[in-house]
Amino acid sequence: MTIFNPNDPGMANGNYFALPYSLEESEIALISVPWDVTTSYRAGTHKGPEAIIDASVQVDLYDLNIHDAWKTKIGTLPVDKAILKENKKYRKIAESVIEGLEQGIEISLMEESVSKINEASIKLNDKVYESCKSLIRQGKITGIVGGDHSVPLGNIRAAGETCEEFGILHIDAHADLRRAYEGFTYSHASIMYNALNEVNQISQLTQVGIRDFCEDEAEIINTDPRIRCFTDIELRGNIFEGKSWKRQCEEILATLPQNVYISFDIDGLSPELCPNTGTPVPGGLSFREVDYLLHMLALSNKKIIGFDLCEVAPGTKDEWDANVGARLLYKLALYTNLNNNKPGTAL
Repeated sequence: MTIFNPNDPGMANGNYFALPYSLEESEIALISVPWDVTTSYRAGTHKGPEAIIDASVQVDLYDLNIHDAWKTKIGTLPVDKAILKENKKYRKIAESVIEGLEQGIEISLMEESVSKINEASIKLNDKVYESCKSLIRQGKITGIVGGDHSVPLGNIRAAGETCEEFGILHIDAHADLRRAYEGFTYSHASIMYNALNEVNQISQLTQVGIRDFCEDEAEIINTDPRIRCFTDIELRGNIFEGKSWKRQCEEILATLPQNVYISFDIDGLSPELCPNTGTPVPGGLSFREVDYLLHMLALSNKKIIGFDLCEVAPGTKDEWDANVGARLLYKLALYTNLNNNKPGTAL
């Protein structure tokens, strides 16, 4: 550590942000999950973790909101190449199902293929869970880097076991409350439905920036007392009518319980910040709006117990999406560490 200078250019070492910390000494442990088997519009998010690692080398480690930000011990679990191999195999099967549905083939006639995807997804979820559980037992806070938005379920399960109840701050363009979308139980479009139905400790789901959802999802939002959805229309309408972003952030945070898990789909941002993500949607939050909200959460009396960043997909011509994703990931890690090390709190 005596030779590491945060002012020098980053030197790629396989770690996020080229930081010198080992996984063993880390406070925040980042787990890459390069999986986008169930992506329904366009694939590519399995390349997200590697692209973010590459782009993060260029992130300046100084942060105006965090003193000595570079001293935050962020460790990196090496990418599991077996996940990439499985992703390639099962993505082809999933594509055959999706193409069949688009051609009008009944899903019951593709049951064998659908079952293979569901079984593979269960194994992936269990692998993520075991990795996160082991790291949490070592006193670390775990952050998932996807991959599509199906992948953090294991981390949500593991982080949730650290407390009697917790809420999820879900930033996304989509509600992700679909039941077995396209036949896939663990679809990227079903992560919050699955979390609410499989993780008993969840007492609150607060959704922010949602602007693309179906009638069934609207019914769930309107009838499940655990859900408060701050749609993009509501947030923008309030701003147009004079309500400050600070006031809206206060209202968002007021819905959450003491313990909070952050689940961030990059398409919650305005699409010019993530043009290559799997399912971009017009509207959305600015980087600074998100930064402000997360900083307020970090300074609140609530405790961040884990997080994920999903659906970052690198472009074929530039690394813009990964560039934005790297900076957002840095903020998530820094604010989580700040939150857990405020006076009166401890890891």
